[in-house]
Amino acid sequence: MGGWVLGAVIVFLGGAAVLAQQPTFRAGTELVSFTATVTDRRGQFLTDLERGDFEVLEDGRPQVLQYFARGDDLQEGPELHIGLLFDTSGSMDADITLSRSAAIKFLNTMNQARDMTLVDFDTEVRVTKFGQQDFPRLVERIRSRKPQGFTAMYDALGVYLDGATHGPGRKILVVFTDGGDTRSAIRFGDAMTLIRASDVTVYSIGFLENQSGSSRGEQRLRLNQIASESGGDAFFPSSMKQVEEAYDTIVAQVRAQYTLGYVSTNEATDGRWRKVEIRVRDAGGKDARIQSRKGYFAPYQAVEPPRRR
Repeated sequence: MGGWVLGAVIVFLGGAAVLAQQPTFRAGTELVSFTATVTDRRGQFLTDLERGDFEVLEDGRPQVLQYFARGDDLQEGPELHIGLLFDTSGSMDADITLSRSAAIKFLNTMNQARDMTLVDFDTEVRVTKFGQQDFPRLVERIRSRKPQGFTAMYDALGVYLDGATHGPGRKILVVFTDGGDTRSAIRFGDAMTLIRASDVTVYSIGFLENQSGSSRGEQRLRLNQIASESGGDAFFPSSMKQVEEAYDTIVAQVRAQYTLGYVSTNEATDGRWRKVEIRVRDAGGKDARIQSRKGYFAPYQAVEPPRRR
């Protein structure tokens, strides 16, 4: 992939965004970082696991965990960064009131986040980062946007991922949209590649009740794919009660996340996909279900051809 010029979008995405930038840990050692949630057979989060309870395999080879933190450890755990992809296109006209209320209520529960990045989009994509002290300005920004124009959702997703990939900490992105895309320069397949290359956990909240039956199924499928590829979830509420249930689930999952970091035994810098499997050795006799990303792209360094003599 080369670079994309996103029309009226204010950010240029270079092809290098496809290569995962791994977080730096302490003395400059590059760690491969994953977040994971663990549930039992009843869907209850297991939040009391220790480092030794986890086993990580990369392409089938065991890895040694060098970093471990629980999501509710605000002192020693990685910083939390929240992103919000907020659809203000014309197709959201019937759902914009519900979407605004849902977004503001969700962000109000995230007072442990270091910062919040709002990416509101229609034909254009606009990005603003807010600190906790700027929360009133963030709320006003969400309330002031009126639905208009086309839907450049994949462009907005690409813009956020390109900016978030390079920073340390846990990154959570919540997407509020009706699911359709009518304007993006980035294709769906390109957007999925960017998700696979990032360490961002994506949650999709799709407002599909007012969409046509012919497009609703495809939109639901794509929002599910976007979330599941990142280790997140998708929700499709039709009322404020269901919206509140959705973000309650998201908040609970964020607080139950474990952060696992290791230095890969594979030292190749070939940019290839590496499959990662996270296991729980002993979940107290329960059938543990692990929710996480499925792998990552290795770092890439071009090899210069030998010079002719």
